[in-house]
Amino acid sequence: MLTEMMADQAQSDLERAHHLHLLHEMLRIRRFEEKCYELYMAAKIRGFLHLYDGEEAVAVGVMQALRPEDAVIATYREHGQALARGVGMDVSMAEMYGKQEGCARGRGGSMHLFDAATHFYGGNAIVGGGLPLAVGLALADKMQHRPHVTCCFFGDGAVQEGEFHESMNLAALWQLPVLFVCENNLYAMGVPLEISDAVPELVRKADAYNVAATAVDGMDVLAVEEAAIQAVNYVRSGLGPYFLECRTYRFRAHSMFDAELYRTKAELEEWKQRDPIILLTRLLQEQGVMDAADMAELEKQVAAEVDEAVAFAEAGTWEPVADLERFVYSER
Repeated sequence: MLTEMMADQAQSDLERAHHLHLLHEMLRIRRFEEKCYELYMAAKIRGFLHLYDGEEAVAVGVMQALRPEDAVIATYREHGQALARGVGMDVSMAEMYGKQEGCARGRGGSMHLFDAATHFYGGNAIVGGGLPLAVGLALADKMQHRPHVTCCFFGDGAVQEGEFHESMNLAALWQLPVLFVCENNLYAMGVPLEISDAVPELVRKADAYNVAATAVDGMDVLAVEEAAIQAVNYVRSGLGPYFLECRTYRFRAHSMFDAELYRTKAELEEWKQRDPIILLTRLLQEQGVMDAADMAELEKQVAAEVDEAVAFAEAGTWEPVADLERFVYSER
C-alpha cells in the first residue's frame, strides 16, 4: 500500500511539473510577442512582424510529442514554434533586431528564424512554401532509414495553395513520416474561411489523399498535446503521414500593417475568454496544482528572460557592409 501511495505521489509530482512546464512555455511565447510588439512600435524591430498571441497552445502542445532529432518547418508566424522548439530567446530577439548574433546572423529577421542545432528548419515567408520542404526532409529520412518525423506547421490559408495538395499527395503516395499541422485561425490573412473555402472543415481535406486526420481544440494545450502524441506515434510507426487540424485564433492582427476590418471586437473578446494561458492556469488552480504565488514566480522568470534577450540584442553587432555579398554565392 505504501509503495502504491509513493508511486501515485511521484506520478502526481511529474504531472504537476509537466503542466507547469506547459504554462511556462506558453507564457514565454506570449511575453516575447508582447515585447516584440513594443519594440516594433519603437522602431527597434523593422520589416514585417506576425505575432502569435492566442495560438501558443498549438506550438507548445505539438512540441511535446517530438524528439530532438525530428525536423520542424514553420510559417512566417513562427516565433512561438521556435521558442517552444528550444531556439534561444536571446538569439531569436537578436535576429528580430537584424544583428549578427541572431540565429540566422540577422539576415532572416522575423519571418525566417532558423536553427540547425534544434532542427528548426525555418520560418517561411511564402504561404505554403514550407510544405514541399517538409516532404523533402521526410523523403530523405525514409531513404536513409532514419526513424525521424518531420513536423510542418502551416495556416488555413495554405490549404488552398497548390503546394498543400501536391505535398499531401506525395506524402501519401510514398508513405512519408510527415506530421502536417494546420493552425486554423479562421481568417488566413483577412478573409473568413466560410466564404473562401467550399469545405471549411479542413480536416476533411485529408480524405482526398487517404491521410489519417483529426481536428482538435487549438486553445487547449493538453488536448493538443494528447492529439499530437497520438499523431506522431502513428507517423513514427511507419503508417504514413498524418494531418492534425488545430482550431485556434490569433488575438492580434495578421501583421503590423493589418487594419483588421474583417472581424469584430466582440468576436475577438469572445475568443479571448478561451485564452490558452488563462484556461490552463484556471485548471491548475482548480486542481490545487498551483496558486497565485506560483504564477507570480513564473511571470518573474519569464520577465527576466525577456529582459536578458533584449539586452543581448541591444548589445549585438551589425554585419559589416563589406560582408554584404557573403553567402550570396557558394564559395566552393
